[in-house]
Amino acid sequence: MTEFRSVAAETGEPQGAPFDVHGPADVAAACAEADAAFDIYRSTSREDRAAFLERIADEIMAIGDALIDAYLSESGLPRMRAEGERGRTCSQLRLFADVVRKGQWQQLRIDPALPDRQPPRPDLRLRMIPVGPVAVFGASNFPLAFSTAGGDTASALAAGCPVVVKGHPAHPITGALVAQAISKAVADSGLPKGVFQHLTGPSNELGAALVQDPRIMAVGFTGSRAGGLALARLAQQRDVPIPVYAEMSSVNPVLLLPEALKARGQALGTAFVGSLTMGAGQFCTNPGLVLAIQGEGLDAFIAAATGGVSAAKPQTMLTTGIAAAYAKGVEALAETTGVETLAKGEDGSHTCGGAFLFQTTAEKFLADKAIGHEVFGASSVIVRCKDEAELKAVLEGLEGQLTATLHMDEADEAVASRLLPVLERKVGRILANGWPTGVEVCHAMVHGGPFPATSDTRTTSVGSLAIDRFLRPVSYQNLAQPVLPSELRDDAYGDGAPRLIDGKLTLS
Repeated sequence: MTEFRSVAAETGEPQGAPFDVHGPADVAAACAEADAAFDIYRSTSREDRAAFLERIADEIMAIGDALIDAYLSESGLPRMRAEGERGRTCSQLRLFADVVRKGQWQQLRIDPALPDRQPPRPDLRLRMIPVGPVAVFGASNFPLAFSTAGGDTASALAAGCPVVVKGHPAHPITGALVAQAISKAVADSGLPKGVFQHLTGPSNELGAALVQDPRIMAVGFTGSRAGGLALARLAQQRDVPIPVYAEMSSVNPVLLLPEALKARGQALGTAFVGSLTMGAGQFCTNPGLVLAIQGEGLDAFIAAATGGVSAAKPQTMLTTGIAAAYAKGVEALAETTGVETLAKGEDGSHTCGGAFLFQTTAEKFLADKAIGHEVFGASSVIVRCKDEAELKAVLEGLEGQLTATLHMDEADEAVASRLLPVLERKVGRILANGWPTGVEVCHAMVHGGPFPATSDTRTTSVGSLAIDRFLRPVSYQNLAQPVLPSELRDDAYGDGAPRLIDGKLTLS
């Protein structure tokens, strides 16, 4: 196959002009250009790099309705979601522009020489530098914010790394429009073409060739557990292994604590359905698991949630393949011994998915780990626990997750405090009295977690800390001032970047 076409999400029919299917030669050429551009791009000033990121955001906005129309057709998601995601994409580019300007990401450290000490201490200076060209894999469920110009691309470019994107085949028109906007920003900024490259094609071989190219130094991925682990294995089999930062799988447990459940079980059930069915449930933070202690409050929650799910209309899913996988997943849950189907929405189709709600006991859940696996879509399992001890046991048995939610009142604070240490070991973000769908792009956000939520529990793919994935430290010992990188020289202290000088934070 030498070309492929976009597919309309609502009909499953091909649309638009064909796209080239890139192969190994295209991968090699793109990676060579990225490698050639690396030293030039990483040497740009903080101001120039920040302005470049802002220019990308401006170019994306300049596409106008053509981008929104492509997004709607290829994803089946509503217009409000498309416009909101475009805004988020541009906002995170501007966030990283601000991060770059302020310079804290460089982690500048200076330990001056102590020649009179025994033994003498040498002059030591440290900064973070970009790792090199980065491969980014676009996600299916966020055609903008986690795709061609999404958080992985934005944070890698902010770090000073050229980026080679493998566009997701579910939205090639959307991806191509954004890629053109980035390439225009590259050219208008006077940067080498290799700072950004965009590859297209539906095959796994394309992605494998990209990860295995020796010039790629790190990988950003958002998608399935199988896909992320396959890339991680390829990366580790290289002559020079590289990190794969993969965001993969999560069921995001929601804990309904006793007093909150007793006070507002019905309202919580109604709100839960809104989160569950948003975007056909195609969020990595979708509430796929509800944990609660048995009682009248839980019964009220279940009654409201059951009614809401039963009334839910089927929604177009991102691709026919995702819809088929969802149907298979809910069918497997429905046929699992000890799992009861509480409610299902109106039937879907080969492009649509209906909502499902199941329940089981803590004992059964602990005995069958498959019940806790992610079903990507509007499906959730309620786990009935006898008491706090059983609730804690369920938490202890969970895999790593992106989020955990505590619905709690003041009288639940003691229980929450006892459960918090367990949650800290299991998840990347703990939230109270809200719903996990929706990830704020800011400095304090963590969108990551222990395996299999991500392949590296120390990192986040959302928020300003995402830049750290694509940086590494270099220490300079006794280098003469003219040889040192400019930001580590004594005459650079007024450039606005913070420095740790002899252990003391200095803000210039």
